[in-house]
Amino acid sequence: MSAADPGREADPGREDAGEAPEISIVIPVYNEEAILHAAVVDLRERLLPFGWRWELVLAENGSRDGTLAIAGELERKYAEVRHFSIGEPNYGAALRAGIERARGRFVLCDEIDLCDVDFQRRAIAMLRAGGVDMVIGSKLIQGARDDRPWARHAASQMYNGLLRATLGFRGTDTHGLKAFLREPLLGIVRECVVDKDVFASELVIRAYRAGLRIEEIPVRVLEKRRPSINLTRRVPNVLRNLAKLTWAIRVRG
Repeated sequence: MSAADPGREADPGREDAGEAPEISIVIPVYNEEAILHAAVVDLRERLLPFGWRWELVLAENGSRDGTLAIAGELERKYAEVRHFSIGEPNYGAALRAGIERARGRFVLCDEIDLCDVDFQRRAIAMLRAGGVDMVIGSKLIQGARDDRPWARHAASQMYNGLLRATLGFRGTDTHGLKAFLREPLLGIVRECVVDKDVFASELVIRAYRAGLRIEEIPVRVLEKRRPSINLTRRVPNVLRNLAKLTWAIRVRG
């Protein structure tokens, strides 16, 4: 269905048919049927005043509920929305595939339970101004506010400490909100060797090691629902991928 079809809602901020978007928002989704439709509608409404030419890429990965069907309905209804599925639960692989499919000059990586429009606005302004290739929304930097349960906050701090100890990470956060120029980051995306939860960390660490210009800004994290994957179930896989990443960077370079 084309952008001119009556079944799709018009929006002055969307790309016209045949015109590539300037900004791509990539969001992996997994078992999100409870919030997906409302989150996308809310995001569209809050982005409308910006006048952006943008697209939303929903990267579905192995949901067992109605997430994939809802993503398809959203694509049919809204011209800004695109979706695909990788067919298995794998956040990192979905995020990577979404970045590779993104068409915008600027790429925003967000979470469906966050959709932080304030971060998106600030990050795009910084990228447009020049002098920076990547903006990271840190929940651990001074001025940030992490309203997640204490165990989740503590886990993020411990994970960040592991990255510092094993890989010499110089920042404060690798997960969550990111914005970057697609062109200089695309090659780094394709160099990454791990997936699932650790892909986002590898992307940021390799960007630092490549000498890209990176700036962190504080954000507030207030999730709209409980995590779709239990924290303790994630730990073994995170440790395996972290060991693989440490070997890849420290030994292979």
